Amino acid sequence: MPEISPAAPAQDGWRQTHLGRLLGHAMRRFDARVLQLMAHNVEVPLALSNLAARDQVSAAHVHITRHLALQGDRLTDLAQRAGMTKQAMANLVDQCEAWGLVTREADPLDARARRVCFTPVGLAWLQAFQDAVAQAEAEFREEVGRDVATVVAIGLEAYAGGAAAG
Repeated sequence: MPEISPAAPAQDGWRQTHLGRLLGHAMRRFDARVLQLMAHNVEVPLALSNLAARDQVSAAHVHITRHLALQGDRLTDLAQRAGMTKQAMANLVDQCEAWGLVTREADPLDARARRVCFTPVGLAWLQAFQDAVAQAEAEFREEVGRDVATVVAIGLEAYAGGAAAG
């Protein structure tokens, strides 16, 4: 029986430069910059700032900041919105609760359920997150130029919106 060898692609560079990989790198860079800015924000409580500075706060923890509604959410709704399993989100909520960012409270609509809610410290963290995102976006616009940044934002909004509709 003859030996079968798989055909090698003519070029291999595409694996490093395809759109998905570039988007992933850009997101990791952006999130890292946001966390760096938060670590140096004097409005962030010192303990949280120290956690961020020591890379104890990860992009995964930012999921809570991005997705938790101001009025609070059930864990299952929060996990679904963040695209995570309930168990993974529960672990993040446990950590954030230990840091004083969130608390679990009785759900006024269902006595059996609990809601994850921001604490006052968590709301300060959320404000610092908003400030850091605004600065990181401004730095992005400065680095790539205003026109390119606008086109990128419009393109990403259209692309992300297509995923939500599909």
